[in-house]
Amino acid sequence: MPEVIGIKFKTSPKMYYYGAKGETFVKGDDVIVDSPRGIEVATVVMPNTQKDRKEIVGELKDIMRRATQEDLQAVEDNAVKAKEILPIIKETVSASGLDMHVSKVEIAHDSSKCIINFTSEGRVDFRDLVREIAGKVKMRIELRQIGARDECRSLGGLGPCGRACCCSDYIPEYPQTSIKMAKNQGLSLNPAKVSGLCGRLMCCLSYENEHYCDVNKRCPKIGGKCKTKCGAEGTLSQINHLKETIKVKVDNKDREGYEIKEFNIDDLQ
Repeated sequence: MPEVIGIKFKTSPKMYYYGAKGETFVKGDDVIVDSPRGIEVATVVMPNTQKDRKEIVGELKDIMRRATQEDLQAVEDNAVKAKEILPIIKETVSASGLDMHVSKVEIAHDSSKCIINFTSEGRVDFRDLVREIAGKVKMRIELRQIGARDECRSLGGLGPCGRACCCSDYIPEYPQTSIKMAKNQGLSLNPAKVSGLCGRLMCCLSYENEHYCDVNKRCPKIGGKCKTKCGAEGTLSQINHLKETIKVKVDNKDREGYEIKEFNIDDLQ
């Protein structure tokens, strides 16, 4: 079994396996790796571990080396430079009239190129734009079209709950979500109420959906007739999915009207 370490990049909470190259690493160490995006600095989040080859997806690359203080300083310098040229790039894109929105600018670790992430509703012919931007910033330009979720993950932010967006904070993959999940949980079906900063349905809709579906299967629908093991009969008025309790409108046989009684879901016949 190969000996690997787990690393993460600043742009994503997903962990990737790299070969340890015979060295011993601890959590928090910085390393230089060759990624699909080019040479990057990454942080070790899982120390040396033996992994079955079946658990490793794709080619297993070795790390290049440990990151030096010069590497870490280069990361900071590149971030400053990217911030300085961002207004120039945005102004150039705006003047071009192309239907695209620049979301983030990054400088490759070796300063060999400038990577521009952008979003657009359709395909964009940016060949002339690349030449114009390259002439202004004096660097090789790489334009990458990303989706709304990728933009949110890259930029980060706070969700409606007040916490950091799940996609940029800790979830490695985007979960599959649907408006039916909101319906299962009794949430508003207004897309504006159940959408995140990216404009897509919130990732957290999927977290407890399985539990809500299970509880819903064990209960009649709201407004439906139900009977408990103790003999109480009435109309289901409310379901507390987390506590697994229900409230029932029970007809009062002694006088007109009804009373609300709470039962455990397991009390239903």
